[in-house]
Amino acid sequence: QVQLVESGGGLVQAGGSLSLSCAASGRTFSDYATGWFRQAPGKEREFVAAITGSGGNTAYADSVKGRFAISRDNAKNMVYLQMNILKPEDTAVYYCAAQPRGFILWTTSDHYNYWGQGNQVTVSS
Repeated sequence: QVQLVESGGGLVQAGGSLSLSCAASGRTFSDYATGWFRQAPGKEREFVAAITGSGGNTAYADSVKGRFAISRDNAKNMVYLQMNILKPEDTAVYYCAAQPRGFILWTTSDHYNYWGQGNQVTVSS
């Protein structure tokens, strides 16, 4: 069992930056690949970024590539999402997720077993 708690987010103007953090508790965190997903009102949850358990490999949605960066610190059981050059279309609730096959970068939400509570990110134009 893994528990995930997100923090960060908030309100920012377009072009600005925000950082999200995800604190994990439970089993050996480095065994788990971790992803960030987001869901805007009236839309389906969509993949944003993922990172393997070791942190050696990452994947990004085309819409955020070059603007967002996912990272992790296994010694602290933390995963981060640095979001730069934010756009109004990035407005959504952002979720941290984890799954136990740490070497696989799943980009669909149904492969993730554990989820955080979600954190609102709002980008004003």
